[in-house]
Amino acid sequence: MHLPAFGGFGLGMRKPHYPDFIEGQIDVDFVEVISENFMVDGGQPRRILREVREHYPVALHGVSMSVGSAKPVDHAYLLRLRALVDEIDPLFVSDHLCWTGIDGFNSHDLLPLPYDEETLDIVAANVGRAQNTIGRMMLIENPSSYIAFGHSTMTEWEFLDRLCAKSGCGLLLDVNNVFVSASNHGFCALAYLDGVPAHHVRQVHLAGHSQGEALLIDTHDQPVCASVWDLYAHLIGRLGPISTMIERDDDIPPIADLLGELDMARSLAAQSLRGAA
Repeated sequence: MHLPAFGGFGLGMRKPHYPDFIEGQIDVDFVEVISENFMVDGGQPRRILREVREHYPVALHGVSMSVGSAKPVDHAYLLRLRALVDEIDPLFVSDHLCWTGIDGFNSHDLLPLPYDEETLDIVAANVGRAQNTIGRMMLIENPSSYIAFGHSTMTEWEFLDRLCAKSGCGLLLDVNNVFVSASNHGFCALAYLDGVPAHHVRQVHLAGHSQGEALLIDTHDQPVCASVWDLYAHLIGRLGPISTMIERDDDIPPIADLLGELDMARSLAAQSLRGAA
């Protein structure tokens, strides 16, 4: 499976801004939606997505595939996702390096994994099942994390490299998640970005976070901070042109504010690419 290179700039499409995207007048190269919000048979959500798809390429971003679960990925879930993929013909299909529940219970949290050989085999098998069912390469996103497993035998970026080689998937690299996890666990965010296999990265996420009592929390309710912008500029200098998206899931501002952040991403990317030339 292969995905062609795409270097556009997009926004996450959230309910307050549905009318703006349906009109097709927003200056973005693509939009990204939460897959599960549209994995229904017909109805208003699917109609809205079809209307938006007439104006923009759409990326599907899932939050409950649970590729880290010991049990195989739910086949009924994959069939619903396949139906959405066939109808929308998405730019990307992605989900997270995590597990989300057990025995039919969905925690609605992106729960962490140990990074060892056993976990690698489980995740690669689940990603392979998903790719075979939907007929597309998956992009797997690095999570924000708040605990680390003492028996891990590799770093997260080494795990992601091995996962891509073993399953044939690509990477969705969330720069804010790298910053949050680096701050929480005390590793170097630049070492992470320099260690990620650049040839497997197909998409980049940018978002904001909040300060908890002791840790940074990946809340997606704040603008992208200066430190994350600095990491993004460094990353683009290494990756070259790459699809970039702004995520905002809470305390959602007017669309003009998000477009201002997207202009910042465009500007930093252009500067970094000129500097790398």
